[in-house]
Amino acid sequence: MESSLLEPTLYLIKGIVILDNDGNRILAKYYDDTFSSVKEQKAFERNLFNKTHRANAEVIMLDGMTCIYRNSVDLFFYVMGSSNENGLILASVMHCLYESMSHILKKNVEKKSLLDNLDMVILALDEICDGGILLEADPNNVVQKVVVKIEDISFNEQTVAQVLQSAREQLKWSLLR
Repeated sequence: MESSLLEPTLYLIKGIVILDNDGNRILAKYYDDTFSSVKEQKAFERNLFNKTHRANAEVIMLDGMTCIYRNSVDLFFYVMGSSNENGLILASVMHCLYESMSHILKKNVEKKSLLDNLDMVILALDEICDGGILLEADPNNVVQKVVVKIEDISFNEQTVAQVLQSAREQLKWSLLR
């Protein structure tokens, strides 16, 4: 009987994927070697999308993995764990992921907004999970950490988009005076 018990592990999450409403990858992070190539990952994502894009459920078992999913406007969010993983833990990761995105994207969780803020989205994903280990399950803490990291970026490290956004804001305020 003891031989059937699994060894406890911190590596709870096998992957987190965000797809658009056509099933195309926007962002994907896999934390183990279940899929050895990008081609296998995309085939799995296509199969996952085909099985879930019309369904009203939140959980699916596919290819030996437990997948928790949620959609919003034109995005599909997926959190994947092993078939033995606790669904409640994966659901709490999904809740944290979605609520963090909602805060970061100012309640406008759609593809264009996500792509415009992709740097913050990737930071949030890294704050939630690192190497398959759950780091944070509270969306407020994730958002707070992401905002602090974005504010810490020096002028030399800012992207062109961030510099243009800053210039727009300064121009707007100077015109309003």
